[in-house]
Amino acid sequence: MTRWTARTDDRHDPRLAVVGNPENRRVALLTAAAAEAGLPAPRIVPWLAVLRDGGAAFADDETVRLDSPGENGEVDRLLRDTDDPTRVEGSAVWYARFTAAVRTLRGGVRLDDPGELALLFDKRHCHRTLAAAGVPVPESPTSGDTVPVRGWADVRALMRGHRMPRAFVKLAHGSSGSGVFAVATGGGGRVVATTSVECADGRLHNSLRVRRYTRETEIAALIDALAPDGLHIERWLPKASLDGRTADLRIVVIAGRATHAVVRTSRSPLTNLHLGGARGDLADAARAAGPRWTEALRISEAAAAAFPGTLCVGVDLLPAIGWQRFAVGEVNAFGDLLPRLTGLPGSGAEDLDTYRAQLTALRRPASHLPSRPCQPSRPHP
Repeated sequence: MTRWTARTDDRHDPRLAVVGNPENRRVALLTAAAAEAGLPAPRIVPWLAVLRDGGAAFADDETVRLDSPGENGEVDRLLRDTDDPTRVEGSAVWYARFTAAVRTLRGGVRLDDPGELALLFDKRHCHRTLAAAGVPVPESPTSGDTVPVRGWADVRALMRGHRMPRAFVKLAHGSSGSGVFAVATGGGGRVVATTSVECADGRLHNSLRVRRYTRETEIAALIDALAPDGLHIERWLPKASLDGRTADLRIVVIAGRATHAVVRTSRSPLTNLHLGGARGDLADAARAAGPRWTEALRISEAAAAAFPGTLCVGVDLLPAIGWQRFAVGEVNAFGDLLPRLTGLPGSGAEDLDTYRAQLTALRRPASHLPSRPCQPSRPHP
């Protein structure tokens, strides 16, 4: 593993190359950021070409960024054997093919370490990596994939054995809330599962509507269908709230420093913005945390430091009730898509979005990295 460090010579701008889907908004935002920074447009290498040609090569002086392969039907088909973006099954196949494709990329200065990407896209091994680094995480009986989870019966047994009346059951290789179940058990064998998963025509799909299942036979059938893709179980930590809504934080860490943050709030246990979540007031969250706000940012930076070969990650931080304790739920390799959000004061990215902030970090000597920010800013409207 190679530790990523910022460029130490300000006289030369990086030659950028991006592996992504050319039509995707992520690539468009980075290209726009490069133009604003006075840099040449990045060379775009399509994921479709990488998958069809068996790899891609980069010049020694090219700085190579990997972007999400999502939101492209043909790429989805090659990675998961389906071009239906709503399908839930197939995440294990996607993971195997995606990590294999990453390993076919040759040369260049990489901003995303291939081994770390493999960890970041496996929730079990990411959890173990964080725990080993001393980062606070929810208790998990599946950390590191040491315990087989063959279906609902195993989930129930592990929850009972670890005294977890409530737990999150996640696809090991899922993203964007896909295949996540918030499971609560009660007296008399009562079980409630909150999820965006629905069954249609014998197949499982992600819906934009979060639903509650109360019949254990239905819950068991859904979990059993997803178990072959790999499952990760975490204790469901009671989270803090803002204005009567459950809240958590997405904190972007670039070159070792927390630069951007957003509060996600919801009336359901799932706070993903595309599942009915909404941005909360970050200043209110910081006031609620008080002096512990700095600790929240420190924990996020510690989580990112567990993946030293990766320039930028998005940390999902779970605040406990009262905003005085925090745990890391997940670390996202492609967690920087926060349009119009500018940086935290003191971060060195106050007037920059996440993409421009990454380009700035590439041009900044490592000794000039800013100190940890202490207060939040508001997104542009």
